[in-house]
Amino acid sequence: MAFALGRSSSTAILASRSLSSPSPTHFVPLLSLTPAHGNGKKSFRSIRIQGKKERPLVQCNVAAEINTVEQAANLSKESQRPVYPFAAIVGQDEMKLCLLLNVIDPKIGGVMIMGDRGTGKSTTVRSMVDLLPEIRVVFGDPYNSDPEDPESMGIEVRESLGKGEELSVVMTKINMVDLPLGATEDRVCGTIDIEKALTEGVKAFEPGLLAKANRGILYVDEVNLLDDHLVDVLLDSAASGWNTVEREGISISHPARFILIGSGNPEEGELRPQLLDRFGMHAQVGTARDAELRVKIVEERARFDQNPKEFRESYNAEQEKLQQQISSARTSLSSVQIDHDLKVKISKVCAELNVDGLRGDIVTNRAAKALAALKGRDKVGAEDIATVIPNCLRHRLRKDPLESIDSGLLVIEKFYEVFS
Repeated sequence: MAFALGRSSSTAILASRSLSSPSPTHFVPLLSLTPAHGNGKKSFRSIRIQGKKERPLVQCNVAAEINTVEQAANLSKESQRPVYPFAAIVGQDEMKLCLLLNVIDPKIGGVMIMGDRGTGKSTTVRSMVDLLPEIRVVFGDPYNSDPEDPESMGIEVRESLGKGEELSVVMTKINMVDLPLGATEDRVCGTIDIEKALTEGVKAFEPGLLAKANRGILYVDEVNLLDDHLVDVLLDSAASGWNTVEREGISISHPARFILIGSGNPEEGELRPQLLDRFGMHAQVGTARDAELRVKIVEERARFDQNPKEFRESYNAEQEKLQQQISSARTSLSSVQIDHDLKVKISKVCAELNVDGLRGDIVTNRAAKALAALKGRDKVGAEDIATVIPNCLRHRLRKDPLESIDSGLLVIEKFYEVFS
């Protein structure tokens, strides 16, 4: 059994797993716990399900159960392979900024990172795990449903709310899902639950990676080598926020709002322009040419390989500072304003660069506001726009699939021409 305690010490919500059949987890959200009297401690001695006939009282200790769950979670965390700290990444400021802005405002639409091999693209993306803030999710829900946002809820959670049932809510870190190149469409989108079909003879849906990535991050390494039909599925889900699956008589839609991050080496091929346009931002990563900087990167990596735990501890203060910055920026983002005059100039830059569609305008506005929030300001300035506009527009300038992506020089020149 797993328990989620509310603020009051006299009430709690119990999520109970059925042990009588191999079917997926079922939850009983309406529960009241009678506190034990006399010692004043947070332990409970009896359980009664509301709306049902009274059953024999079951002796239990909620605190002990919670401690067991927490210990298991901590043990699992310790057993995971160590991740290189984000604060320890030397250089690559453009890539780091694009990642931070997408965490602050997921509606920017993700980031495509292209650059030379061996420049730390995958290392930097995976190092974001430690910085991701916590979010409220419905306990046990496979879609990480937001208890307060109907657009981010799975079907079962919405039905429970419609019946007036209470939901068990827990705080958890934003999830980061790695999509391997060999993944099949069934594994990505979801498929039939074979176990339930064989044991119970019913059709049931088994969620895929898109369900797991809801309200989190989906990372695709070497995205330019991924099958085009899978890339289309990912980008459609990222743009609409929903994944629809049609399998063997089952039709289901579930929320799939995630930050799509792709990385790749341009030598292995570029994505076609229609797919590139779906990524909110584009970051270019180059190999460091300064000898001193290269030596520093090599030494830091050697320190990490020698003693990962000690290396991570040496960056704890900087990591915590970044976490606080991100959390504060996410909180203040809604209050950041951008003048109408600046919006007009952004759109003028997009129009004169012949950018197709309006995604460039929208993303530039969002990214500039996220940068202002990261800097602790409540108003966007021209310098914020100058910083983000090359990353928001340069991958949208390519019309011919055989052309290479502009370095951003054309965007900067047009920016100063319009904003001067």
